[in-house]
Amino acid sequence: MLVLASLLAPLAIAWSGCGNEPPDPRDHALFRAGTTTPREPCSEQTPLRRALFGDLHVHTTLSSDAWNYDLEVRPSDSYGYAFGDPILLPPKDAAGRGTREVRIDRPLDFAAVTDHAEFLGELVLCRDPASEVYASESCAALRASTVPADNPHALTIMTPWPSREAEVCGEDGKRCDRAMLDAWQEIIEAAERWNDRSAACERTTFIGWEFSDHRLGSNLHRNVIFKSNLVPTRPISYVEANREWTLWSLLEEICLEGDPDCDVLAIPHNSNISNGRMFAVDYAETNGRAAETARAKLRAKMEPVVEIMQHKGDSECRAQMPGILGSADELCRFEKFEDATWKTPEPPGVCGDLLSDWRIRLGPTCISHRSYVRYALTEGLAEERRIGANPFKFGLIGSTDTHNGLAGGVAERDWPGHLGIADGNLENRLSEEPGVMGNMANGPGGIAGVWAEENSREAIFEALRRREVFGTSGPRIEPRLYAGAELPADLCERSDRLALADRAGVPMGGDLALPAGAAGPVFAAFASADPGPPGAPGNDLQRIQLIKGWVDSEGGLHEEVVDVAGGPNGATVDPRTCEPQGSGARELCGVWRDPAYDPALGAVYYARVVENPSCRYSAWQCNALPESERPSGCAHERMSPIQQERAWTSPIWVRGGGPA
Repeated sequence: MLVLASLLAPLAIAWSGCGNEPPDPRDHALFRAGTTTPREPCSEQTPLRRALFGDLHVHTTLSSDAWNYDLEVRPSDSYGYAFGDPILLPPKDAAGRGTREVRIDRPLDFAAVTDHAEFLGELVLCRDPASEVYASESCAALRASTVPADNPHALTIMTPWPSREAEVCGEDGKRCDRAMLDAWQEIIEAAERWNDRSAACERTTFIGWEFSDHRLGSNLHRNVIFKSNLVPTRPISYVEANREWTLWSLLEEICLEGDPDCDVLAIPHNSNISNGRMFAVDYAETNGRAAETARAKLRAKMEPVVEIMQHKGDSECRAQMPGILGSADELCRFEKFEDATWKTPEPPGVCGDLLSDWRIRLGPTCISHRSYVRYALTEGLAEERRIGANPFKFGLIGSTDTHNGLAGGVAERDWPGHLGIADGNLENRLSEEPGVMGNMANGPGGIAGVWAEENSREAIFEALRRREVFGTSGPRIEPRLYAGAELPADLCERSDRLALADRAGVPMGGDLALPAGAAGPVFAAFASADPGPPGAPGNDLQRIQLIKGWVDSEGGLHEEVVDVAGGPNGATVDPRTCEPQGSGARELCGVWRDPAYDPALGAVYYARVVENPSCRYSAWQCNALPESERPSGCAHERMSPIQQERAWTSPIWVRGGGPA
């Protein structure tokens, strides 16, 4: 793979002439999928909104990189798992059925299957022995590949000018288009089948796909989620839209401007392995300040949410990030997938000028603050100051990115992996060797949380739109954050504290405009611990922290972390037995006024809720083996056996205040 990657740059110009031209994405007409029967009103309504938990990043056998791992879980099976049914995972038996039965510990409230739009049609054709191209060299290579480096499509999603393979798709690409429709229809029908339209509103599904841009070897992937069943006739892939702003523009044109009943958003993920390209301040192909402002506004409109945690680790922050001013945040060492994939224990150097850097970076190969959500939120303030629009104004969620169809399957103790046969055995799942697919650098991933009045597509999507959402690293922690000019110091002691905060403050995801003369913003943060599944209580909470980001008058990016409830409590866990020592809190609440708020600069704030230490999945599974049978990875030289699970609220942006 490295040899092929090194050849890509000089071949890039020639690549655009290979294969056939991609179809015009503007041919993606809207259509109403499945039933148009109006749903019944939900019988359970919560005016102050309740926490709902879901997973908006799920792959099934319709994704080639899941099928290559012998996965046979289909979209409908994945939804069944999300809502309580068992499914079978590889390895397969002689009849082609999975041999590992798994079931979620607690059903989700909502989910979305997001199979890769790239090569949906090609996979349908190449796995069907009756297909006219089944025996082609390209199809044979696809069937033979077992890791991404072997997949014949790997370079297609890395080249800046992707095209389809004429041998499979035909010179006009129509063969793959027709095959794609079958897979897309299956995805739609599965979502429609499982979406509960009754008054019980027990489960919600969304129709979507993953847009898998791996341009120049850096992860720039997005999940595209629709509010209703008014969706395009086929997904838009990287082959058709080879820059993210092209995707945004097409979604806006086809959906938002195409029909008043259509709404859609895109959710970036895995910025931690983007080599700084995910949050690059990039206005290529624009001309002048007005065009840059329009691009920034479009991004904020189309990407109101970002995925901060999934099975390839945490994208929040890094401890002692070069170029960031403020004290070191040791909790930023949490689940650093990228650190465990480098060939040496030491991190690589800082990324250079990515806008002029056309090198292949099979990610990550360098460190950049533009790979992490916290610093993008802060840099968004600088862009708003410069051009009048903030491109990085997003809320925070988590999800799994499972390639086993395990929507919401994040239980640590018996986690079966996410990559079919690649991590279906303990030897791989507990390996710390870089380059091993499904090794210990991976984890169960996160969960998406929303605060919504009811469990319906409309209510959940609107929560995503207004950014009143949160992410967790797996536990079902319930965090809330409010800000106001004046919130009572004794709020946490009051029985009506939530109603008061909701009435007098701005919830997470919102903007607080301080009146002249205000002393500075006041924050109220609440958190409830995960109750856990029946018979297995969740872990105690240790603290709630408020993270502040701001840009000084010289353009320097600053961070500050403040404990606003709870704090270091001495709780630990023994990694040899996973027995916890010490206690924490089941609920936390704190009120804090920022004494250093500068109205001339403004700031962005979000809350992080941290549990007491607990065992990582790898410690649980290593401990379950006799000591003589434990793989070398059980030494945990790269990934810690102990973790502090957590939740992140969406930010609140504060402006104004100062002299009356």
